[in-house]
Amino acid sequence: MDYADLAQSLVADARRAGADAADVLVSSGTSFSVTVRRGEIETLKESGSKALGVRVFVGRRTAQSCTSDFSRATLGELVSEVVAMARATGADPAAGLPDEREQPAGDDLGIYDATLSRVPTPERIEAARRAESVALEASPEITNSQGASYASGEGTVWLANSLGFAGSYRASSASLSVVPVAERDGHMERDYWYSTSRRRDGLLSPDEVGRIAAERTLRRLGSRKIPTAEVPVVFDPETAAQLIGHLFGAITGYAVFRGATFLKERLGEAVASPLVTLVDDALRPGGLGSRPFDGEGCTARRNVPVERGVLRHFLCDAYSGRKLGVPPAGCARRSVGGSPSVGPSNLYLEAGETPPEQIVAGVERGLYVTDLIGFGVNLVTGDYSQGAAGHWIESGRLTHPVHEVTVAGNLKQMLLDVDAVGSDLEFRSSVAAPTLRVARMTVGGQ
Repeated sequence: MDYADLAQSLVADARRAGADAADVLVSSGTSFSVTVRRGEIETLKESGSKALGVRVFVGRRTAQSCTSDFSRATLGELVSEVVAMARATGADPAAGLPDEREQPAGDDLGIYDATLSRVPTPERIEAARRAESVALEASPEITNSQGASYASGEGTVWLANSLGFAGSYRASSASLSVVPVAERDGHMERDYWYSTSRRRDGLLSPDEVGRIAAERTLRRLGSRKIPTAEVPVVFDPETAAQLIGHLFGAITGYAVFRGATFLKERLGEAVASPLVTLVDDALRPGGLGSRPFDGEGCTARRNVPVERGVLRHFLCDAYSGRKLGVPPAGCARRSVGGSPSVGPSNLYLEAGETPPEQIVAGVERGLYVTDLIGFGVNLVTGDYSQGAAGHWIESGRLTHPVHEVTVAGNLKQMLLDVDAVGSDLEFRSSVAAPTLRVARMTVGGQ
């Protein structure tokens, strides 16, 4: 079945059934995953899937539905039912497709590797086993494992709408991870490491993943609590990425028109340190979030919503853009059965020029955070409080591991207090950041 033709024919069917506008999203793909623990396979899954979603507009009334049954009878019935559903819903002035027809960006984004699907199953299993084995053999103090996993998949997306847009792209990915457990004096600690890539040759070797996971786990042994203090806090790249994820959530069009963000009245103002430039780049070659068009058919692009600390624009899809009176930014995310929303593609904090070691060396007394726990972030007020683990800094050196503490502040001030951004930006996921330092936060301990 030609899914591109199918999508366009269903759009035409929806128009004939009475829809003023419509779009159809089709996805098809395969996935594989294996988890081993202590060298034994715990789970092994391989599957294929396909799904199709139809969204229609009757005036400013809208409805949508999806199916995995691609028979003509089912699809004909689906289109008729969705149009009938739309007629029965209430009108929303902001509903509708993007206002103008767009063309997808060039598809040479390096996001598909055909060799991933040809990796023999025993080799995939051995990659997980090897990563775990290397971690377990790193030290007698690593006594157990919560498992190692290898996963891969590939899929194709087709999108067509009644504006005349028709596009598709194919993508692949693979990942390898391991979670060792270490023990000392009756106290256990765990940590992890992982590698993810669009391409087979982009993954770290199992030996490297296992080695780094072991090092991270071992350095948590001997963790202790610390007294409560107001000190500089250094976020490692993994935790810094979580921090910029909160900033992204605060600048989406939906958060703004709902009044659910502390940045809603701050457009054009300095909301962060001049060291902070936030980029969302859907066209980054090989990026885990790269795509030639977004979930509504808008051309994917590179957005810079925060530039040198200044909030330049909010990130909107067609719906939230109409609510705010601005054009969409090509950042709509959408599942086959869901409505579009605003989501990141390749979101990152632009790297600075300071080596991470120098950032730590510039702290007389403070906390280096390597793990954040919980969901204590209020984007309406900016209040921030999360459980944390990491290492205590004295005289510019990491002295001992720390656990069972909280780091607290308010994002309004935290963003302004970023006084160092590292040079160590690496894209291990679709959200990435280098090391960053906040000049002052409350660290809650004993």
